[in-house]
Amino acid sequence: MSQYLLDTNIVLRLSNPIDPQHILATDAIFRLIAQGHQCVITPQVLFEFWVVATRPTTVNGLGWTTEQANDSIERLLDRFPLLEERPEIFPLWLQLVNDNNIQGKRSHDIRLIAVMLSHSVDHLLTLNPNDFAVTASITVIHPQTVQ
Repeated sequence: MSQYLLDTNIVLRLSNPIDPQHILATDAIFRLIAQGHQCVITPQVLFEFWVVATRPTTVNGLGWTTEQANDSIERLLDRFPLLEERPEIFPLWLQLVNDNNIQGKRSHDIRLIAVMLSHSVDHLLTLNPNDFAVTASITVIHPQTVQ
C-alpha cells in the first residue's frame, strides 16, 4: 500500500461538485483507495484550500463563506489522515529550493515535497505534475493516469 498526498488542486476539485474536474478528482481518489492505497492531506493543503475557497470568484476563488470552507475542511479531515508538521520539514524545504533554484510561488509546492519526504510519502496526486519535478524519490501522478 502506498500513500498519496492530495495536492490542493485535487482537494479543491473534490470539494466542489460544480467544478468541471470534480469527477476526475473523485474517480482518481476512489480508484486509489479501492486499490488499497491511502490518500493523505497536510495542514498546508488545507491552508491553501481555505485561501481559494474563501476568495471571491472575481479573483479566481470559490466565493465561499468561512462556514462553507470550514465545513468542507471538517469533511476532508474525516476522510483523510492529516500529516503532522515536523521540525525536519524546514531544513528539507530549504535544501530543495536551493538545490533546484526554486523561486516565487513554486516554493509552496516544494514545501509539500519536503512534507512528503519527512513522512516517507512517495506519491503525489496533482493536476500540475510539472510543478513537482525536483526529486526522483517522489512519483507525481495526474488523476487521468490513475487506472
